[in-house]
Amino acid sequence: MSLQFHPETGYFSMIRGMIPGWAFWWSALTLCVACGERDRLVFPTDDPSGDGEGPITEISQPGLPDTTVSDGDMIVVRGRTYDPDGVDTVYLEVGGANQGFLPLVPEGLDTVPFTLQISTLGLAGADVLVRIHGVDKLGDQGFPVNRQIRVR
Repeated sequence: MSLQFHPETGYFSMIRGMIPGWAFWWSALTLCVACGERDRLVFPTDDPSGDGEGPITEISQPGLPDTTVSDGDMIVVRGRTYDPDGVDTVYLEVGGANQGFLPLVPEGLDTVPFTLQISTLGLAGADVLVRIHGVDKLGDQGFPVNRQIRVR
């Protein structure tokens, strides 16, 4: 007993014998053309590639790129990072103040607010540079935003 299927010999010639020659060829041609031009089913999917751009970071306080404060004042830096693809990490870099901050990991939120408190005690004459940028869930890095704070 064989489980193989073997084509019947003469199957198409049998069909061709039942249909006039020109009708058989026109039917075969129509079938081939119809199969090539039929609409395919399309299912909506979320775009896994995202927008190709990293998160946008804004610093709302201090509002100016360069700020001057007195020695001993507390500097407060506020802002937000947002991306429709979801924010994976916000990196907070502070130079010139001997202080550091761990990255924020918001677990995919679209908008991540942040607030940094930086002490200037004993930093008279120093320049403190704050640099913040985000990376979205797809790995796209946003442009950094800077604030330079002069301590007098």
